[in-house]
Amino acid sequence: QVHLAESGGGLVQPGGSLRLSCAASGTFFTINTMAWYRQAPGKQREMVAKMTNPSDTSYSDSVRGRFTISRNEGENTMFLQMDNLKPEDTAVYYCSANIYSFQHGSIDYWGQGTQVTVSK
Repeated sequence: QVHLAESGGGLVQPGGSLRLSCAASGTFFTINTMAWYRQAPGKQREMVAKMTNPSDTSYSDSVRGRFTISRNEGENTMFLQMDNLKPEDTAVYYCSANIYSFQHGSIDYWGQGTQVTVSK
């Protein structure tokens, strides 16, 4: 009933920037929390940024100071601004959100992922 769709990934040189977007579509829902995860080949999926509310954000040590999570409530869209990208940031990035709806209660949803490649 609720669908998350990431966009904004691509190929960028080290030191460059990308802005990932995640649009939540559906009807009669509220986003409780949101987060961005990433998974590199051969590695476990890791959380890189999380927002419980607009004033409560957290970041992994590897991205803190370079990545910024944000949300546009009016458009039900979440963002991950990634600056000073490094080759080790290369991964598939996923958005995740805990979403409440009257019909289903609170449920975790995941997008399909968007590829970010940082390379010379």
